[in-house]
Amino acid sequence: MAAITMEVDGMINDESRRKLREMNLGEIISGLEAQQAEPATLGLPFDDRMQRLVDYVYQEKYNAKIQRLIRSARLRFPQADMQGILYEGRGLNRELLGNLSSCQYIDAHQSIVLQGFTGSGKTYLACALGKQACLNQFRVLYIRLPDLLMEYGDCAAIIGSPKKLLNRYGKIPLLILDEWLVSDISDSELYFLFELMERRSDSTSTIFCTQYRKDDWIKRLGEGVQAEAIVDRYAHTAYWIETGSMNMREYFAKPRK
Repeated sequence: MAAITMEVDGMINDESRRKLREMNLGEIISGLEAQQAEPATLGLPFDDRMQRLVDYVYQEKYNAKIQRLIRSARLRFPQADMQGILYEGRGLNRELLGNLSSCQYIDAHQSIVLQGFTGSGKTYLACALGKQACLNQFRVLYIRLPDLLMEYGDCAAIIGSPKKLLNRYGKIPLLILDEWLVSDISDSELYFLFELMERRSDSTSTIFCTQYRKDDWIKRLGEGVQAEAIVDRYAHTAYWIETGSMNMREYFAKPRK
């Protein structure tokens, strides 16, 4: 408190600046400098100035946290947002997507399946939902299933590495799995996915982006007991959203009138 109140009507000294930066409170310095540049603010009572400073620091730290979450999510389309979703002609349920924007499904450990043809906007919609989760301060990670399986393959022969990989991906509050079942799954990859889904089921949320309908999932996974378990945990309980047949790449490539 001494560092904050010192020379409140003038610029704080270098030692106070050093201490604030050491405590990772550089936003206080910026906030005080902003107040110094506003004559109207300087004339306010101390309590009002302090309240404004607290609000400023809180907002700056919140914004910094959100930007860190968005960067670490590695979204394919980081610019995606729920306000940018095109509804016309796609059959999307606006009310459902509006409800999902609240991110209560993450608190409830529910999942989402985005199913549609290539180019129908599945990835953009998933990234928009992922970004919305970041704005609600949830940790998110986007990854293509082929890349995840390649990562598994690289560590499969190293003792202890698959378990570390499962622990890493098993704890992420919202995992976005793009290109779900786009390629054939080997027995070892199926076992890895089964273990991953077992860890995530009922404790986290997952967004699947896929071309395949529910009936095709077991076939794509090999029709075994583990395949049935994965389908039972997700395909029948998740929010199922069909993104339609409109090619969004073609739509946005056309010149707008």
